[in-house]
Amino acid sequence: MKLVAMISGGIDSPVAVHMMMRKGHEVISLHMDNRPFTDDIHFEKVKMLVKRLQEVHGREIPLYLAPHGIPSQETIAKNCTRRFQCVMCRRMMFRTGEAFARKVGADALLTGESLGQVASQTLRNISTESQAIDIPVIRPLIGFDKEEIIAIAKEIGTFDISIIPSVCCTITPKRPSIDAKIDDILREEQKIDVSALLEKVMEGSVRVDV
Repeated sequence: MKLVAMISGGIDSPVAVHMMMRKGHEVISLHMDNRPFTDDIHFEKVKMLVKRLQEVHGREIPLYLAPHGIPSQETIAKNCTRRFQCVMCRRMMFRTGEAFARKVGADALLTGESLGQVASQTLRNISTESQAIDIPVIRPLIGFDKEEIIAIAKEIGTFDISIIPSVCCTITPKRPSIDAKIDDILREEQKIDVSALLEKVMEGSVRVDV
């Protein structure tokens, strides 16, 4: 199976990549560039993580970078109800991942989501986010707790990279919705041009060296 991994500089997504690669699946990594709402260090961590995973598995993992902070995050923040920022952000990320998967002939998306760990990963929000796309989403960590994920990260040598201090996301609302209903989100998305945003993101996507 060929997977597009939505990879960040955090602890979880590299572990998800490892778990699927050790089963023999092919992985292409896609990082949603959240600058200027994060810093350059966060992206450098992503490159280091991909390089480490390549060393662990002895296989190439192509890394692609897609602009996300601008235009997507900025547009959502300016036009939509703030508490829905994280869910709408995630839906745009999934749409980008789906479009990219179709471009490279991948079968599914791969994420490091773990149920209930953050606001975007409650059961309701995961359901609402997933309805933005038709392609399957593989979530190998969905039932893991954080300590289990950390243990695997330490075992494969990604943990120390993931915890290098960096700015994660400065556009997150103070009180993000943890129970975003699909009808509410669809109304919010009518305030922006989702198709035009996705087109800009795909046009700005590039492959980067690790």
